[in-house]
Amino acid sequence: MARVAVVTGGTAGIGLATAHAFARDGWSVGIVARDEGRLRDAEAALRRHGGAVLAISADMADVAAVNAAADRFEAELGPIDTWVNNAMSSIVAPIPEITPEEWRRVTETTYLSQVWGTLAALRHMRPRNRGTIVQVSSGLGLRSMPLQVPYCAAKHAVTGFTDGLRSELLHEGVDINLTVVYLPAVNTPQFGWARTRTGAEQDIPAPVFDPRLCADAILFAAHNRRRDIWVGRSTVQMGLMQVASPALADRFMARGWDAQIGAAAPDKPGNLFEPAPGPAAIDGRFADKTTPTRSEFFTDRQRDVLVAGLAALCVGGAAALAIGAGAARHLGRRRRRLLPRVF
Repeated sequence: MARVAVVTGGTAGIGLATAHAFARDGWSVGIVARDEGRLRDAEAALRRHGGAVLAISADMADVAAVNAAADRFEAELGPIDTWVNNAMSSIVAPIPEITPEEWRRVTETTYLSQVWGTLAALRHMRPRNRGTIVQVSSGLGLRSMPLQVPYCAAKHAVTGFTDGLRSELLHEGVDINLTVVYLPAVNTPQFGWARTRTGAEQDIPAPVFDPRLCADAILFAAHNRRRDIWVGRSTVQMGLMQVASPALADRFMARGWDAQIGAAAPDKPGNLFEPAPGPAAIDGRFADKTTPTRSEFFTDRQRDVLVAGLAALCVGGAAALAIGAGAARHLGRRRRRLLPRVF
């Protein structure tokens, strides 16, 4: 029997690329999104891989709808092995121009959607004591930037939620894997769907990565237990910069304001409260900026090996210094014994 993967926000961009990656790998695939037209198109495209597919229309901010969708996936596809929380929305605007309703909606669709998806998956996985839940986060969940602060804050919250939940599962002896995948700037349709209030199209600072690279990293997480995965060098750089010098990171990211301002254009309502029109497409409009790499992602195991190596170098260096200092003290005492006493 084929394994079952569920991908939220599965009709475009990273979500659709991920659904295709699972389907090509022989999994049965469930997708969740709001737009019925895109759902039907994505469902038809996924079925061409030959496996079972179920597309359900639901708003991931609606906890009752999320629970109902999870129940249908279990009933019609079988036991859920991997649940991918990918749904999100955003607004591009300075903080003072964002309304309370917009703050709430971004939080619901980008953070609480992952909470509701995780809890729905756990309800089915916990009795079996197995499964993987993948949280799709962002480099902006490691280091915030201007003009996307509600989105950044929501992605930071995802990490806090997942870390706390992971500790609770460990305490309870529950063997369900939680992986957070931190993504870079990616060429998806979302950059044309975000609500804007800047008088300009949203641009993306390079480097920009292929959604299929992100899908490969998520599929890797489904097959391999990892705590964290960082996709793209820019994600790693943001994390390192924030750890090494937050003040320097503040100044560097301040330049991100201008980097997000493209050609002059009317402000857009975007897909914050309603689905934006458009086909079930993986790629956005930044093909000319997109790097072709399909292997640039790094896991916590590589990080741990690097840290262990650096620690060994530090310990080795400290030991060498201690040995050298001891030898110097010994030589000094020996020299004092050999030299004639001067009165």
